Amino acid sequence: MSTAKIALVTGGSRGLGKNMALSIAKKGIDVILTYNSKKNEAEAVVKTIEATGQKAAALQLNTGDIKSLDGFITQLTGVLRNTFNTEHFDFLVNNAGIGMHVPFGQYTEEQFDNLTNIHYKGVFFLTQKALPLLNNGGGIVNISSGLARFSMVGTALYGSLKGAVETLTRYLAKELGPRGIRANVVAPGAIETDFGGGMVRDNPEVNKMVASATVLGRVGLPDDIGGVVAFLCTDDARWVNAQRIEASGGMYV
Repeated sequence: MSTAKIALVTGGSRGLGKNMALSIAKKGIDVILTYNSKKNEAEAVVKTIEATGQKAAALQLNTGDIKSLDGFITQLTGVLRNTFNTEHFDFLVNNAGIGMHVPFGQYTEEQFDNLTNIHYKGVFFLTQKALPLLNNGGGIVNISSGLARFSMVGTALYGSLKGAVETLTRYLAKELGPRGIRANVVAPGAIETDFGGGMVRDNPEVNKMVASATVLGRVGLPDDIGGVVAFLCTDDARWVNAQRIEASGGMYV
C-alpha cells in the first residue's frame, strides 16, 4: 500500500485550484484534482505534478450536479486503488466554484439554485460522501472569500454562500474531531485569475480599486494563496482547527 499522503482538490485545472494543487505537490503530497470542462488543462497540471516526482490524477466533476456525486465517489475509489494503491485519501480541498456579479434585485431563482448547488450544497454533500474515504487524522480545507467578511455590490449571493461554508466548517471540525480530522477555511481576497470573467485581472479600474483597498498596495496573485492551503495539508498545521485564515493582503482592514 502507498504511504504518501493524498489530497483531493476540486476545481484544480486552472486559477487558484491549479496553484493549490501544485503547491500541495511541492509538500510531497500526491494530488487528485477535478475539472468541470477543461480536461486538457487538468491533464497538463497532472503532468506538471508528475514531473516533480509526485503521483497525480484528474477526474471530471461538476460540484453543482448533486446527483453525480455518487458516481464520482465510485470513480474516485477506483483511481485511489488503481493509481495510488490505496483505499483512502488524506485531505479534501473544496475549491471549485464560479463567480456571479448580479445586483441583489436582479437575481433569478435559477441563478440562486445554480450558485447554491456549486458553492454550498455541493460542498456539503461531496464532503459527506467522501468521509468514508478520508483517513483519520486528515483534513478538510474549504475555500471561502473575503466577501464573507466585507460586502460589495453585486455579490450578495456569493458572499452569503461563502458565509454558510464558513459556519459549516466549524461544525465539521466539531463533528469530525473524534476522528482527528481538522477543518479550516482559507478566504482569499480579490485575486488576478480568470475567475468571474477575469474581472479583477483584466479590468484596470477594478484592479486599481482593489489595490487601493489593500494595505499591501496590490491585487493578490494565485501564488499568494496556494501555499496557505498547502500549509494546512501538512503536519505543521496539526493544531490549526476550525479557523478562518483570510489571505487578502489586508483588504478593508
